[in-house]
Amino acid sequence: MDMINLKIDGLDVSVSKGTTILEAAKELKIDIPTLCYIKKLNEVGSCRVCVVEIEGKRGLQPACVTNVSEGMVVSTANKTVRETRKNILELILANHNRECLSCPRNLKCELQKLCNEAGVDNVYYEKKALRSPVSASLSIVRDPGKCVLCGRCISVCANVQNVGVIDFAYRGPQTAVTTPYEQNLSENSCINCGQCIEICPVGALQEKDDTDKVWSAIDNPGLHVVVQVAPAVRVALGEEFGMPVGSNVEGKMVSALKRLGFDKVFDTDFSADLTIMEEGTELLDRINNGGKLPLITSCSPGWIKFCEHNYQDFLDNLSSCKSPQQMFGAVAKSYYAKRADIDPAKIFVVSVMPCTAKKFEAVRDEMQVNGYREVDAVITTRELAKMIKLSGMDFTKLPDGTFDGILGESTGAAVIFGATGGVMEAALRTVADILTGKDLQDIDYKEVRGLEGTREATVEINGMEIKLAIVNGTGNAAKLLDKIRAGEANYHFIEVMACRGGCINGGGQPIILDKSKTEEVRQRRAEGLYGIDRSKEIRKSHQNPEIKELYADFFEKPGSHKVHEHLHTHYVKR
Repeated sequence: MDMINLKIDGLDVSVSKGTTILEAAKELKIDIPTLCYIKKLNEVGSCRVCVVEIEGKRGLQPACVTNVSEGMVVSTANKTVRETRKNILELILANHNRECLSCPRNLKCELQKLCNEAGVDNVYYEKKALRSPVSASLSIVRDPGKCVLCGRCISVCANVQNVGVIDFAYRGPQTAVTTPYEQNLSENSCINCGQCIEICPVGALQEKDDTDKVWSAIDNPGLHVVVQVAPAVRVALGEEFGMPVGSNVEGKMVSALKRLGFDKVFDTDFSADLTIMEEGTELLDRINNGGKLPLITSCSPGWIKFCEHNYQDFLDNLSSCKSPQQMFGAVAKSYYAKRADIDPAKIFVVSVMPCTAKKFEAVRDEMQVNGYREVDAVITTRELAKMIKLSGMDFTKLPDGTFDGILGESTGAAVIFGATGGVMEAALRTVADILTGKDLQDIDYKEVRGLEGTREATVEINGMEIKLAIVNGTGNAAKLLDKIRAGEANYHFIEVMACRGGCINGGGQPIILDKSKTEEVRQRRAEGLYGIDRSKEIRKSHQNPEIKELYADFFEKPGSHKVHEHLHTHYVKR
């Protein structure tokens, strides 16, 4: 390998050819600030915050896109560099809405952090750009007045998610990040995944805040307000309170929800087990009876909308099962209402989700049972943290509570839904027992685990070979479906999650301020879920006693007519 020798801030370093100054500086533990830069995603050098001085070069150069050369001498923090960076940040702030105290990203804003470190204490430039007003879709709020034109959201939307509904428009001081014809995101093919929110360094993109709607329901004595919590929330919520990444805060979370005033605190893991009962049954039925294959999971609403827009020829491949969020709502306003003797019209279902697309899913026309909307309000992990902080609780000191019964019991199979590959593994645990007629003990299907974008596996169960694919990120899903279209790949069962890493990295999860640690954070959140799974006494969905009781008392059996009325749906061409 060709090695390049250079000097950075008086220190010698040897790096491989093609390395940037930014990466070379990291070898020396020298931190060059960046704003627009995201490794392998947005390497454009547009913000110029990372400028450095190179001996013999005219003008300063962006470290993130300038490759090293033999004998190069670099200064990363001399007077000229420091003053220039400060000046660049002041120029960025001149066209930035600086109402930091009322911004959802206050204290978790990369621009704010950079300005503090650079000693920016005033803005001397007159604002020039005229930005569009704030606009809100069902899931995402865009505030162009806070946009710093870094292009990160454009890159993740186009190059990772393969959606491409936002881009640069206009020129010069009028340059803006916007949608085609400046439409609202709800008016185009946005899939509401919220990955643009996660990648945005400031508060230009945020989820639509529904906490006021939830507070109003809690304060309404005429409503019976129940809440369900998705598996990925319990290993991320603690980050909002300074706890280690991946901490399982399930008990404290339950206690907090009860103190907030919810009448019942239930677990989406319960309906994840229910989803496996129905999806596993559907898979076996399609394999044994010549149904449409591959069967593709339908738990991720961002993926479903992506498919409805771009892969309409695969709509019949989608599982007809509703997602765990919607199954919970359907059961809450039918079975639970009957058991608790409560008018379904008086039951208000709140979901706490790691996903911004769940807000969209909840209002889909198809998501109703007996004439009632299944889920009435959806809040993200970040919104729940906001409610807890507003209530004045010391989250870290709360006792560990337990979920309420009837819809609160779950298994290890359910909790791993939050990580990519988890739905697949949970289904395999149940399908294997059904096919063999045994209570198998070797149930860790590690071949379907991992954070890479696409994984393939073949599992043999009782003489039947089942070909599997696991995909996260809709851009990766597009590549896989294109291969199937071209006859280059063939599977029985495919799991798709819209977000990279699965729900652990959903658009509503705590913001990862240091983007260089994104993969590490995803891994630790996933490990948190698998740790919960290992600790569970029951690790297979079909062994959940509450699920057994639900079928015995209400649904009869998986795949029954009544089940299809309540728990199955269809999807539409968009």
